[in-house]
Amino acid sequence: MKVLIAEPLAEAAVAQFQAVAGWNIVVSNPKEYDQHLGDCDALVVRSAVKVNKAVLDKAPKLRVIGRAGVGVDNVDMEAATAAGVLVMNTPGGNAVSVAEHTLGFMLSLARMIPEASASTRSGKWEKKKFLGNELRGKTLGVVGLGNIGREVVQRAKAFEMTIVGADPFVSSQLAAGMGVELVDLDTLYSRSDYVSLHVGVTAETKGMINPPSIAKMKDGVRIINCARGELIDQAALVAGLTSGKVAGAGLDVFDPEPPKEGDPILSAPNLLATPHIGGSTEEAQEIVGIRIAKQMVDYLTQGVAVAAVNMPAMSPDQFRAVGPWLDVAERLGTFASYIADGNPRTMRLTYRGKIAEMNTQLIRNAALAGMLNRSLQQRANIVNSMPIASSRGLGVEERHEKRVVYVDSIRVELETDAGVTTVEGSLVLDKVRLLQVDGIPCEAALAGHLLYLKNRDVPGVIGHVGGVLGSSGINIANFSLGRQEVGVPGLDPIGAVAILETDVVVSPEQLEKLKEHKAVLVARTVELPR
Repeated sequence: MKVLIAEPLAEAAVAQFQAVAGWNIVVSNPKEYDQHLGDCDALVVRSAVKVNKAVLDKAPKLRVIGRAGVGVDNVDMEAATAAGVLVMNTPGGNAVSVAEHTLGFMLSLARMIPEASASTRSGKWEKKKFLGNELRGKTLGVVGLGNIGREVVQRAKAFEMTIVGADPFVSSQLAAGMGVELVDLDTLYSRSDYVSLHVGVTAETKGMINPPSIAKMKDGVRIINCARGELIDQAALVAGLTSGKVAGAGLDVFDPEPPKEGDPILSAPNLLATPHIGGSTEEAQEIVGIRIAKQMVDYLTQGVAVAAVNMPAMSPDQFRAVGPWLDVAERLGTFASYIADGNPRTMRLTYRGKIAEMNTQLIRNAALAGMLNRSLQQRANIVNSMPIASSRGLGVEERHEKRVVYVDSIRVELETDAGVTTVEGSLVLDKVRLLQVDGIPCEAALAGHLLYLKNRDVPGVIGHVGGVLGSSGINIANFSLGRQEVGVPGLDPIGAVAILETDVVVSPEQLEKLKEHKAVLVARTVELPR
């Protein structure tokens, strides 16, 4: 396993990677890291390295990208997902640092600390000029009550501020528990003495601070942005600062970054500007570094994906519960793709028993990946299988049967333009076992070199199969048989299936010999990992 660290990372974080026996840890820098991409399995970045399609094309073995920080703006999520590369970040790792920086802006604006310091250092003593105001009793409007927003609320409460918040994904009960009155954005703008932004950039939030929204604010409002520069229409903010409508602003982020020389925002009055350092504290950098290292080690060694950006969110316990069933689903998907005829149209999955109570999104993705990898050069996995299936017009359906008397199981039904193939499997003593094929019970291990046979249940078939394989020197390791329980009198004999595990792969020539028996309808090899 090769881990490429492309940007400076805390020593304790690097040590976590180095502690894993047999791993090759390459510590590089943004200017030279790309020469190590060819055989790396994992890539660690912060914010300087831009991981785009060109970078991903240079890393064909890459499995995971770890962003030591919150935002993933420097990672092309669409390209990473298409390549089947998991992207994870460390939400909340620098929340306290950013929250403290936000309060630092507020205090500096309220008491004119930077101006007073510059005046005093120049030899002046302008006590009357720097008459400030208290935070106590003022209303703070927090836009976004995520990890950072909540830390800001907690600290602002210590200053005895009234706090209103806007967040469509937070309930009023949860907000009330934090001491926040949940309001809509217009109300927040009209009531707040300070407006602090703590949301990501979306179609709804981009440019949310603009001429109409500033017009709704109090005269003398102060605006703080330690989130993303794209949230603010900078020309509108310059106009507000110039007119006095906005009494002051504290910006740690800009659009673009860094601001170009001569950008009007840098010469706006009553502006405090810092170079995107809200999360840049010794404590935060160590925390996010250690967290991303642990997350990546857990994923690469145990398959536990915490804080994954392009996969369904699950807790570590949920991943551990679902994990064994990913293998069941993938092997069933692969098996179905080997034995089905025609081009796939729809995959239907039915979850039975306790598994039906789980979050099955990753299980679904694993079954799709197993099926897709039979015919694609592109690597499909639990990260990218859904987008790949969608791009090829393949439908996916799921059904949960929680109350059944059967053992916990997954049924995969693959509909093609030639018909429908159904397979069902489960875990038996922690091993993946096939339970049935097209409704015919047949228990077998889904591993190794397999031979799948479908035949009419008449005498002589087993002897014929044994004779063909024996004359070819092929040893049969396991032989599982199953047949329909009910036949139709006067029509074709009852159908049967057989799954044989062989020590070596059965050749195409030997398959043709097997089909020489008139009762053998299908004879195919299936290759699965041991």
